[in-house]
Amino acid sequence: MSMPVGAIPILPLKNTVIYPGVTQTLRVGRDKSIKAVDQAILKNHWILTVTQKHPEQLVDKIEDLYDVGTLCKIESVKGTSDSGYFIVVRGYYRMKITSFKPESEIFEAYTERLDDTVDINESTQLALLTSLREICISVLKLVPANTDQIQELVSGLEDLALLSHLSAANSEISLSEKQKILEMVNIKDRVMYLLNLLQEYKDSLEVQLDIRNKLSNKLGQTQREHILREQMRTIKEELGDGEEETSIIDDYRKKIDELLLPPEALELAKQQLKKIENSSSQSPEYQMLRSHLDLMVSLPWSKSSQQGDFDINQAEKILDADHYGLAKIKKRILQHLSVLKLKKDKTGSILLFIGPPGVGKTSLGQSIARALGKKYQRVSLGGVRDESEIRGHRRTYIGALPGRIIAALKKAGENDPVFVLDEIDKMSRGYSGDPASAMLEVLDPEQNIAFADHYLDTPFDLSKVFFIATANSLEGIPLPLLDRMEVIDLTGYTTSEKFHIAKTHLLPKQIVEHGLKPEQLLINDEVILRIISHYTREAGVRELQRKLAQVCRFTSEKIIRGENSVLISVDSLDEILGSERYQNEVTDVVAAPGVVTGLAWTPVGGDILFIETALVPGKGELIITGQLGDIMKESAQIAKSLIKARMAILAPTFDFTKFDIHLHVPSGATPKDGPSAGIALLSSLASLVSRRVVNPKMAMTGEITLRGKVTPVGGVKEKVIAAHRAGVTEVILSQKNEKDLKEVPQEVLSQIKFHFVENINEVLSIALGMNLFDWTDDNLYAQNNLIPYSHSESSQNDNS
Repeated sequence: MSMPVGAIPILPLKNTVIYPGVTQTLRVGRDKSIKAVDQAILKNHWILTVTQKHPEQLVDKIEDLYDVGTLCKIESVKGTSDSGYFIVVRGYYRMKITSFKPESEIFEAYTERLDDTVDINESTQLALLTSLREICISVLKLVPANTDQIQELVSGLEDLALLSHLSAANSEISLSEKQKILEMVNIKDRVMYLLNLLQEYKDSLEVQLDIRNKLSNKLGQTQREHILREQMRTIKEELGDGEEETSIIDDYRKKIDELLLPPEALELAKQQLKKIENSSSQSPEYQMLRSHLDLMVSLPWSKSSQQGDFDINQAEKILDADHYGLAKIKKRILQHLSVLKLKKDKTGSILLFIGPPGVGKTSLGQSIARALGKKYQRVSLGGVRDESEIRGHRRTYIGALPGRIIAALKKAGENDPVFVLDEIDKMSRGYSGDPASAMLEVLDPEQNIAFADHYLDTPFDLSKVFFIATANSLEGIPLPLLDRMEVIDLTGYTTSEKFHIAKTHLLPKQIVEHGLKPEQLLINDEVILRIISHYTREAGVRELQRKLAQVCRFTSEKIIRGENSVLISVDSLDEILGSERYQNEVTDVVAAPGVVTGLAWTPVGGDILFIETALVPGKGELIITGQLGDIMKESAQIAKSLIKARMAILAPTFDFTKFDIHLHVPSGATPKDGPSAGIALLSSLASLVSRRVVNPKMAMTGEITLRGKVTPVGGVKEKVIAAHRAGVTEVILSQKNEKDLKEVPQEVLSQIKFHFVENINEVLSIALGMNLFDWTDDNLYAQNNLIPYSHSESSQNDNS
């Protein structure tokens, strides 16, 4: 075959070397390379392939190419000059570049041919051929692929030079080594050098084969999947798809290093990160691991608020601005702030606010957070009946989530927020466990330093959290849980307190919420007091807020219709709010014998109740209606016995055997129970049989005993405030309840006259206006002709 004359177009090769006698497919895409192919086609398809010295760089000058290449014939061309070519070339001669053609838009070179130098005899050639053939077959057997046809081809080759070129072209050796082999003209030196490289390659394949065999024998399915994932990850990295996953891992690792985790949490985080690295992003476990690790790195393990920077006087101003009254609670909060100011590492407090709805228990938590300069989080526990709501679900379940405590801490972003546990008395026990028992760990200062959430699966320190629980009643709170909290009572507001709250807080808030301006709504103090006394009767101020909202809505409509301002008067309340729902005075009720006003405590504050009794023909039985509980029924029986013992003075001519006494407490749909209505039941029966009327402005509360003693009861503050709200002017209490009046507002105390009694004789004397102060048991026996024991028996007992 005739060689080309003159300059030959050069095709630079990035990552391969073409040898004489070897056919290879090339992709041509660079502009100069495409022009070189076009030029070669014009010159009988001859082209010179030369390897670049630096494959990762562009070829800008002649010095970037090696001096020795291969003269090739282009056997086929596919593609266009615009999209690039796929060409098949066959190598023919080894060529050395002697010079380059100047001023050419492509690389063109003048060359000389380098033929093989054979300085060995035939026997040496045969020996080298046999050695090269054997090592090639050995390598092909170690390659993890079907190479039977290639082995047959190698076995049939008798040309030593061609075998050396084929071996070098298809072996996994470096590009520089391949170029070095191409430049070797002496065939003996080339084959010997190639034998050494192939031996190293063979040894490497043998080690890899040995490792594969051992792994396949020892590793199970999980390990094999891991290897496949590693291989897949490597492939992705080569394709550029693995960068995102790598950045996720690096991001997790950086966050873990910055968090200052406790040792146990740090170890768990590293384990989870390692599992993520070894897992496929398509597996379900991968997403579960990421969700868990996302929670761990987002929790405030060591991030706290800036304590000690607050001003105690400013904190007091915040509390006073947000809430009127509540002096006892404000005092407790300011004491806590003072301790924080002195002792920086003070652990959080655990308070329980007990009070009726609408008195500001939950909103007080927000004010405390503002005063402390801490984050505020609220968790509603009403209706919670699953332990997992508190401690979280175990991660083995699909859709598992952390508990409400950990979730709220994540949202707060600090490990010392003010945490309001709302309606803690409304939790209930379900088939999934008792959430109240789970709360024991949360609210125990000795245990919450290492609170264990099932989802988080590592202890978290809750000791810095300021816990505030709220409840309407202590009845729904288990005693072990109650023992862990400091109880603070929030009783109902007085009329004066409601007036101040409405004027300074509720009304301005409603004006803003309804889009009004203060000068557009004109309302005086008398109207606000009228709304409080005649349209609401509650311990809190929620209903009062709704009534004020009605007034604002009425005003908004008037403003829209063209009025500049609206004056709200007492007479206009009937149009705005409807008829008055409550009467201010109990005296509006017609007084009658047998009707007495009692005082009761309810979860929503104090209240008054009427005890009604009536005589009906019968046999002396006591008929009780009004859904009274067992304790009240027993109190009624005791009251009946005590009245029968005093009939000689109350009603000497009354015959119990001819009448039944019907005792009823109105609001029959409401269950009632407790011993505190004892003296009210007694006074009602006494009023009935004596036909004397008890002052309707007089209320009473106290428990009675069979000996006629009046014992103290609870909830005195709430009951007295309810009596004041209902217009009561006199209250009868046990002598031992006098100390409880210290908590009653002075406004209430100044308008009510209190009678403190020790026995029922004093009660009846005050309620009925009868002189029973000197009445004794001996009078009872004498008046009723009863002789419990003879004087002789008494003397004998004394002598003994």
